[in-house]
Amino acid sequence: MRTPDRDRCRSAIAALCAALVISLVGIPVAGALSAEYIVLPNGTAYHATIEIADAARYEFADVGFMGEKVPLPVSNVTLTGDCTPCNFTWSRPWGAPSVIMFDKGNYTVSYLAPLSGNNLQGQFIRPYSVAVTIPGEFSVKNPLLAGMSQGANVTHHPDNTTSVRWEKTTVFNVRFYDQWHENMLWFFLQFMAILTVILVVVPYLLSMKKAE
Repeated sequence: MRTPDRDRCRSAIAALCAALVISLVGIPVAGALSAEYIVLPNGTAYHATIEIADAARYEFADVGFMGEKVPLPVSNVTLTGDCTPCNFTWSRPWGAPSVIMFDKGNYTVSYLAPLSGNNLQGQFIRPYSVAVTIPGEFSVKNPLLAGMSQGANVTHHPDNTTSVRWEKTTVFNVRFYDQWHENMLWFFLQFMAILTVILVVVPYLLSMKKAE
């Protein structure tokens, strides 16, 4: 006599599980978003392609000296997603990062931004998979000249380009250098070696000779 109740209970549980699965499908998976940065050959700019999920705005901000947000000048901004075209409006408050606003959803934002000091960095409010491509005239091999934030995976390609990747990170930083900086480093090290010989080794040898 209680079999129908058990069947109704099982049906209710199955329906609940199905509803839960459906609801989870619409939630972006943590860490699944990606951001790609391509440094241009002259090293003075980069092209960024960044995925955003369940968003209605995107702020163009860089990381300041103290870790604060500072305005990032950008150009060639595009927004792509499940729309043709994907329209957006600008908000450019004085002294603050500019913002684009659009209908809430999942998109990809692309833009061109200036780069100085051979240093690229960024931060996110959720974990991202980040990929940075560095052109062949730059390198990250010498630790005295280059630097990367924790978790970086470096790949050197046959065409001399370099790929640096981070998985599920909220902040990244990569510093690279060109041949001129490497030449200047070796010149400095050689100069310091010669100076050490003149100021330390030679006086020591002379003092030892006098002592004899």
